[in-house]
Amino acid sequence: MEKRGSDIQSYDDTTRNRIMTKRVLWKMDLHVLPALALLWLANFLDRTNVGNAAIAGLTKDLKLTGHQFNTALAVFYVTYIVSELPSNWLLKRVHANRWLPFLVGAWGIVTTLSGLMHTFGGLVAVRIFLGMCEGGILPGMVLYLSTMYKRHELQLRVGIFYASASISGAFGGLLAFGITKMNGIAGLAGWRWIFILEGIGTVVVACIAAILLPEGISTASFLTQEEREFALQRLRVSNYDTSRTADVVVRSAAGDSADLKEEHVQQIGTIGNSVLTEEEEVFEWGEVIRGLTDIQTWLTGFAYASIIVSLYSFSLFLPTIVAGLGFSGGQAQLHTVPPYVPAVVLTVVVALLADKLQWRGPFILICLPLSIIGYAIAIVAKTNTARYAAVFLIAAGVYPCGPCILTILPNNSSGHYKKATTTALQLMLGNCGGFVATFIYTPDQAPQYRRGHSITIGFVCLAWVLIACNVLYCLWENKARREGRREANWQEYERLWESGKTRAPIGDRSPAFRFTL
Repeated sequence: MEKRGSDIQSYDDTTRNRIMTKRVLWKMDLHVLPALALLWLANFLDRTNVGNAAIAGLTKDLKLTGHQFNTALAVFYVTYIVSELPSNWLLKRVHANRWLPFLVGAWGIVTTLSGLMHTFGGLVAVRIFLGMCEGGILPGMVLYLSTMYKRHELQLRVGIFYASASISGAFGGLLAFGITKMNGIAGLAGWRWIFILEGIGTVVVACIAAILLPEGISTASFLTQEEREFALQRLRVSNYDTSRTADVVVRSAAGDSADLKEEHVQQIGTIGNSVLTEEEEVFEWGEVIRGLTDIQTWLTGFAYASIIVSLYSFSLFLPTIVAGLGFSGGQAQLHTVPPYVPAVVLTVVVALLADKLQWRGPFILICLPLSIIGYAIAIVAKTNTARYAAVFLIAAGVYPCGPCILTILPNNSSGHYKKATTTALQLMLGNCGGFVATFIYTPDQAPQYRRGHSITIGFVCLAWVLIACNVLYCLWENKARREGRREANWQEYERLWESGKTRAPIGDRSPAFRFTL
């Protein structure tokens, strides 16, 4: 049985830390992750419901022609992309436990109203407002988690709520199948009920999340005072090298011993302003510029855009692809479910291994070839059975890559506002892939969709190359820091501090900081 309270004091420090860490992580996982999973589940249901509504009669009732449906899907990404950076900058001031549920509730209301649209113009307007509401949710979630968990505890947590997206892909098809049976009730078509009911459900989820989510560790009511102090201290120990400022510089070579580091950490709060926590950091444009000019932001951002082409087109058009395989109506909805099952399992398994091994990019390099094989099979397949089997490989390869790529920059960016900028910019670049995704699978390609698959396989290959470049860059930079070739970073940082150009901590510029592969 787990010892509690004063009983823990009888243990040596190592045993006590292990018990307290396990207890704190369990409590945070239990209170934070279910709420975030619900928010992301609602997000993905709302994102995929338009595809389900399309095969339930939306395109016919709105009299959409040509590429109008694809255009309506594409405009969503304009406001979605534009809103991501400002949303992340606001997150600390407004507080994530208020801001994230507000965004989810707002798009739930817009989704509900989607059931009342009658024209192409109405569909476009709804998609624009949905993009505005949804843009800040994923970068906000990742940034929020990075303030509560250590760097190499993050991917498992992102993987858990991201796996809920895979589940929602399956659940969305089942739910849409059931809701379309309401066709004719209150004089409304079945596709309208998809929007109305799922929108109302999203508002309810937002209210639940607003109750469950804590503002941060220091105010988490589910932790005792001792646990809050321990959780904050373990983060500060983990972030010590990147939290230092030039007000009192404690010189250290890249190879500082762990004992020396711990000795300095114990001085937090007693050495003036030499350590600046994320809670104390204030906004400054210099940190934004550091985020905008970080090479990893652009490499992973364009890689994520290439992955998004596969991920979003898969989610949006899987019902149409399955229908093209010979299934129709409810059978088409039901056959969208099985491909998500291996995707969910692999997403969680890869997240577990990634945190254990402290790898991100290498797992993407391992998983993406599964998708490449899947698309290749889909292109050359002669039978519906072979094409359907290819869909399983595509999902199993692309879904586990999401949490991997989303945690690269939170792991490799330090300083709150730099991290806020890099995570949001990565997603801004990534979601540009949504524009491409919405035009890849056009009705004239059914049922083979060879052109769509060929374009997507090219993007997946590009993602593999970009991630390989990022892994090589991290290996090179880590080697330079181990060899002491980045000690000049301290002098440059001191110069900026003394000239008054920055009051942010040194962050990932610290020679002692190591990038996660």
